[in-house]
Amino acid sequence: MISTNQFKNGTHVEVDGAIYKILEFQHVKPGKGGAFVRTKLRKVDDGSVQDKTFRAGEKFRPVRTETRKMQYLYDSGDAIVLMDTSSYDQMEIPRDVAGDDIRWVTPNDNVDVLFVDERVAGIQVPSAVDMAVTQTDPGLKGDTASGGGYKPATLESGVTVQVPLFVNEGDRVRVDTRTREYVSRA
Repeated sequence: MISTNQFKNGTHVEVDGAIYKILEFQHVKPGKGGAFVRTKLRKVDDGSVQDKTFRAGEKFRPVRTETRKMQYLYDSGDAIVLMDTSSYDQMEIPRDVAGDDIRWVTPNDNVDVLFVDERVAGIQVPSAVDMAVTQTDPGLKGDTASGGGYKPATLESGVTVQVPLFVNEGDRVRVDTRTREYVSRA
């Protein structure tokens, strides 16, 4: 059993029969009355975020989590197909479980797949990826009034991000996957 005083961000716990990931928590000790823990939890099944309050010392069943390296093979429409790099077994994951992060992955890239109690809970991509620019307008001399400007560019996975004017089609760029911002040329 895991107690509220052992909570950590990213830990998975079972509350009322549902599995949640702890996004943030705060121990509160008011001057009057008992201490409690205020939490923000994400439900693994549907991704909804909920605020819950628990009494200090309340116990929950810890949930076993595991990440496995898998290779992204292809998109089959409503699911994505991955291959376990150790056993070469293929598995389909529904697109809604994979989430928006799959946009940052191209075929044959490796991703970390999160399993919660032996069920797929989502994928984790690196915080920054290098991708080729497949389409962007050429930057024209004089476009910048203050020395720097940005233009939209479509990357090889289909994601559109803002890049500086000097980036051209065919260039490889590094993009932060959390903020969707250009970092540098790759």
